[in-house]
Amino acid sequence: MTPDGLLLVDKPAGWTSHDVVARTRRLARTRRVGHAGTLDPMATGVLVLGINKATKLLTFLVGCDKTYTATIRLGQSTITDDAEGEVTRSYDAAGLTHDAVAAAVGELRGEIQQVPSAVSAIKVDGVRSYAKVRGGDEVRLQPRPVRVNRFDILAERPVAGDAGTWYDVDVEVEVSSGTYVRALARDLGAALGVGGHLTALRRTRVGRFGLEDATPLDELAARVDRDQPLPIIGMGAAAAAQFPVRRISDQEATDLRHGKRLARRPEPVDLSAAITEAGELVAMLDESRPVPVSRVVFPA
Repeated sequence: MTPDGLLLVDKPAGWTSHDVVARTRRLARTRRVGHAGTLDPMATGVLVLGINKATKLLTFLVGCDKTYTATIRLGQSTITDDAEGEVTRSYDAAGLTHDAVAAAVGELRGEIQQVPSAVSAIKVDGVRSYAKVRGGDEVRLQPRPVRVNRFDILAERPVAGDAGTWYDVDVEVEVSSGTYVRALARDLGAALGVGGHLTALRRTRVGRFGLEDATPLDELAARVDRDQPLPIIGMGAAAAAQFPVRRISDQEATDLRHGKRLARRPEPVDLSAAITEAGELVAMLDESRPVPVSRVVFPA
């Protein structure tokens, strides 16, 4: 049986996150597989999956900061803010300069208010926004606070376009959970007056898990064909890599599983992983209060 833990997949282009989950269920021979944040079909990179008991750990990983590399095409807008959507308008971006682009990028760093892409999974009147848009409805989503820790320009180049010249910009961004990189592309183009959308997106990091920890999906299938185990990161190791650790005794582990609470720690933390000396993850704790509260307890 596949052990409990995280499986980090380097998602291929053209696959939905649900496709990857469905494929992993077959490879791992378990229905208990979930993911910690979707990637669009066009996007590639780190997709964090929880296997068996670790599906309950995913709740705490969804909110981690994420890092992406991307290519933004300035000079063209699309209905989806990426290359998969219908083009709504083309412009001539021949007049753009590095200084102008860099200044506009600078305005999108830090704490900002962002209107999510209309083709997103946000629910409007109980229906996913993307479903409304694809059904022909006009959707207006409300801005929400997000944080852009880094928005770095890696390379720039002019590209021949249908209305003159487009301007492609390769970037690396580190953002808070809930930030839409597609919307950053859209807003950068709007600020420069030439429209913008994503032509490529690759997630390189989720919290402390990076591409170096992820395995391409076809390699996972090849492992199973060779009767080799999947590269599962055990729950204790996965939680210790991401969260502050509270080491507990076997008796404290038993107490937690019987609904008892631990003593307060000297310095409060919002969230910690209660892990035994043997490396077993027992619970995720809210230790921001005088008395620690279990957010979730994992059965033995």
